[in-house]
Amino acid sequence: MSAPVHYVAPLEHPPDCRVQVPGSKSLTNRALLLAALAAGPSVLEGALASDDTRYMAEACRRLGIDVHEEPAAARLHVDGGGGRWPATAADLYVGNAGTAMRFLVAALCLGHGRYRIDGTPRMRQRPIQDLLDALGQLGAQCAATAGCPPVTVEGRGLPGGRARVAGDKSSQFLSAVLQVAPYAHDGAEIEVVGRLVAPPYVDMTVAVMEAFGVRVQRDGHRRFTVRPQTYGARAYRIEPDASSAHYFLAAAAVTGGRVRIDGLGYASLQGDVRFVDVLEQMGATVVRGSDFLEVCGPAQLDGIDVDMNAISDTAATLAAIAPFARRTVAIRNIAHVRLQESDRLHAVATELRRLGVRVRELSDGLVIEPSAVRPAVVDTYDDHRIAMSFALIGLRVPGVGIRDPECVAKTFPDFFTRLEALRG
Repeated sequence: MSAPVHYVAPLEHPPDCRVQVPGSKSLTNRALLLAALAAGPSVLEGALASDDTRYMAEACRRLGIDVHEEPAAARLHVDGGGGRWPATAADLYVGNAGTAMRFLVAALCLGHGRYRIDGTPRMRQRPIQDLLDALGQLGAQCAATAGCPPVTVEGRGLPGGRARVAGDKSSQFLSAVLQVAPYAHDGAEIEVVGRLVAPPYVDMTVAVMEAFGVRVQRDGHRRFTVRPQTYGARAYRIEPDASSAHYFLAAAAVTGGRVRIDGLGYASLQGDVRFVDVLEQMGATVVRGSDFLEVCGPAQLDGIDVDMNAISDTAATLAAIAPFARRTVAIRNIAHVRLQESDRLHAVATELRRLGVRVRELSDGLVIEPSAVRPAVVDTYDDHRIAMSFALIGLRVPGVGIRDPECVAKTFPDFFTRLEALRG
């Protein structure tokens, strides 16, 4: 049976509205893990309720941690175990949630017992050996078949010491090691090997660790030292998701409308707020507040040649609005997105061509020419970001359908409902 298709109707007029977005997935899963490792009860306000966060919460429960979800109130209650997992054996499943897989693999090394963690067929294609090698240098015992999940961990606590972590495939490897480093017996000294992709996510990790009471010494994005410490239970408020907000800001830019996102300021912990800088360079008017972001679109966007490495989750959106620019849009330095929920470079290029767009796929990016977009049904590759990015094209072009729209539940279950707010 073929997957359902959701058609996005073009806007009758440019939007002029405020849009609310749910809590940050990246912050929710970091705070949830640290709360589980803290001693005592924590409350996470503004927490996201999505597939990825539910996988993390359920894994913590299977490991013996009490996690109570209040989705309607966007709240999580977590009774942490003080750096230990009560369960001495567990078989965990995390779907295609990269943060849950990478963070939990590292966290399982703190336990005492045998643990196994697995995911979807696509997750079984996503590399994790670099993380296992780094954990092994700290005394952990974990293994994977052909360098990809499933992963088996023989938990016996984490001795600690020095480790080198590869930075060129995913910043989540470094974040995973950092988050468990306070509970290593001898602490940890971590060196990043190669160029670190998406460094703002590591800055986010360090900020959340410090919010839970752990001090991290660092030399930029190259070396990190974490002495033995414990996380403190606390009340923690999670920001609205910048990665979710950027779709609506891009919608304003490509339709010549105005959209404001409240509760998310330019000083956010989330690097994706800097997508507004890209829109501004393309001719949009941006207002940056301490607790809001606002974008007003121009009559037509201009082209741009931009390194998107630091904010690569927004690259598919830039590609989706690129055909409407007056000049070429070049997106560079994002080879690592080929290893995410889909091979995003190939998927985006394929679907743009399906829509009649002239696009050249590079090893690490895309070059997109101004094009007349034709109606078509877009395949989404079970990738939430492909679905949400290409939905923006439907705001301009009739007859654009999104196959398997439910894949957005990974991070933004009611995305299509909130997209309708642009019509208000």
